[in-house]
Amino acid sequence: MTYFEGFVVPVPEANEGAYRKHSAEFAPVLQGVGVKRMVETWESDVPEGKLTDFRKAVDARPAEKIVFSWFEYPDRQARDAANAKMMSDPRMAEMGKDMPFDGKRMIMGGFDAIVDEGSAGGGYTDGWVVPVPTGKRDAYRELASKNAKFFREYGATRIVEAWGDDVSKGEVTDFFRAVKAEDGENVVFAFIEWPDKQTRDSAWEKVMKDERMQPQGEMPFNGKRMFWGGFEKILDTAQQQPAQQASAPVNA
Repeated sequence: MTYFEGFVVPVPEANEGAYRKHSAEFAPVLQGVGVKRMVETWESDVPEGKLTDFRKAVDARPAEKIVFSWFEYPDRQARDAANAKMMSDPRMAEMGKDMPFDGKRMIMGGFDAIVDEGSAGGGYTDGWVVPVPTGKRDAYRELASKNAKFFREYGATRIVEAWGDDVSKGEVTDFFRAVKAEDGENVVFAFIEWPDKQTRDSAWEKVMKDERMQPQGEMPFNGKRMFWGGFEKILDTAQQQPAQQASAPVNA
């Protein structure tokens, strides 16, 4: 299955235009070193959680927004080869000199897909991060695979659940700290792609009423420490044109 490099990034709201510009310039460089697909999404509907949430995950400040993004590769070998090329590409160093966000608080990691249903596309994304006991990997995959079919039924274009494979611990933030991971737990990086926010909102109303998706028995993850949010897509290299809102003026 597809291999993902997942990111959560705090970006000053005033730098949105600069971030869009940076992403648009960065995309062809990444494609040149082997990134199959690059997607950037901007905070739209990100709730505050009691224990964890997207903002806490990156120590976001009041004037910052959250970017949820990912790179796609055929497998980890392709990801590792691309990263090696990035390290030796002088363009990467040059572009890294003036970043429109705080890289020290960005979290990232490599994830191997355990569920990948549907086709990439659409303008809106639901993203979430989940702590899962390593011994419950198969149970989690089974539940996620079953639910993915229901999301597709309600209009989702694609559902991905990816298991932590190369997730390092950072000095300031990381995926493990983001979900307050306990001993024996791994991290799942997941998302649903929707045609638009209207389809997504309508689908969730139906999901909440669908008896097939109601919790039954013990869940194979800790729901109190998972977090989620909705994001508007601002760049998708799989589409000929950037997704909705990408034509907004750039404040370089």
